[in-house]
Amino acid sequence: MTASKLTQVLLVEDHAVVRQSLCRLLEAEGRCGVVGQAKNGREAVEMAAALSPNVILMDIAMPILNGHEATRQIIAANPAARILVLSAHSDNVYVQRMTLAGAVGFLEKQTSVAILIHAIHEVAAGRSYFSPAITRRTAAAGRMAGKFGRTRDGHAGLLTARESQVLQLVAEGQSNKEAAVTMGISIKTIEKHRQHLMNKLHLHDTAGLTRYAMVHGVIESCVHVTIT
Repeated sequence: MTASKLTQVLLVEDHAVVRQSLCRLLEAEGRCGVVGQAKNGREAVEMAAALSPNVILMDIAMPILNGHEATRQIIAANPAARILVLSAHSDNVYVQRMTLAGAVGFLEKQTSVAILIHAIHEVAAGRSYFSPAITRRTAAAGRMAGKFGRTRDGHAGLLTARESQVLQLVAEGQSNKEAAVTMGISIKTIEKHRQHLMNKLHLHDTAGLTRYAMVHGVIESCVHVTIT
């Protein structure tokens, strides 16, 4: 199969071993070509714009910019982008937030290679694909939501993209100065975003922001930060 007919995939995964293994598996399949590998959400946004892949295979829990915010920024820049989530975090809240951000598919990391390949080609063809387990679970959750009047996750849509990125960096333990360097903006702007975060979320310190980030899946609960 010629390179032009291959399904071009951008891999977004912060663990190098997983990323390299996925690359080998996809290229061995013969119908996929890995056009780029991003190790964090910021690289994903940049590479998605530069490479225009057919499918972006997206992790969620990543440093600097998580998969949710990366997805939101990619879709904002290119609504036609096709994002398939592959994550160890597949609770309903993660599925819901990623779908609201613009993802068209979601798989657990323990999924089989055959299902992964099938999902990639379904998404590349313009269809959506959610693993059978997620489909069953979200359908049940939807029925419960209708019964009890629940809607969407309260975090989704509450914060701007900038505020969400600042939240992640603060929760990961970066100082205002470090966050300013990471985002390429001034310390004063970081401080302003941080204050807006606290006002919106009714929180008063870094510990509160960190707990909020953990609870809402912005960072993994195993991230090594000090909470006082």
